[in-house]
Amino acid sequence: MSTIKNLINIHLSAERVESVNTALATLETALATKMSNLSGDERRKYGSISEQNKLFVNKVNNYAMNQTALRSPDVDWDEFAKDFNSRTVLEGTISRLQNLLTGINNAKTLHDYDNYQAALDDYAYTNYKTGTSAPGYEAKRNELKQFFSRIKKVDEKETADKK
Repeated sequence: MSTIKNLINIHLSAERVESVNTALATLETALATKMSNLSGDERRKYGSISEQNKLFVNKVNNYAMNQTALRSPDVDWDEFAKDFNSRTVLEGTISRLQNLLTGINNAKTLHDYDNYQAALDDYAYTNYKTGTSAPGYEAKRNELKQFFSRIKKVDEKETADKK
């Protein structure tokens, strides 16, 4: 059984890495004053409004914008509008960042897989060269074999016993 090699061969150049780091630094700077650190208790206390409650807030905002005579005098509507706008912008930003994060995680997964498969190939070659008594390979094999357990997992042992 052969394995597919090099699932991803698109790599970031040094210039692109610098560009990404610069963009992230710019984003961090732009959002620094908007960042909030909440404790676990605060996060539970304030939570995230549900989709139903978002619809409620949107409907109240719609009334506030289009039928101002019906607004409660107890609400600071200027602050409400600022909160609503900030929430909308941040929600869009979060969505875009989550899409980027998903794509980046997927690319990293493919690079991890490629690295692991190549490392397995190198280990197999090291074992082969150790058998030929080539100098240096036995020490390398001894260092690498610590990552491979000789104890069969329970599922593997049960499968082997059934055969």
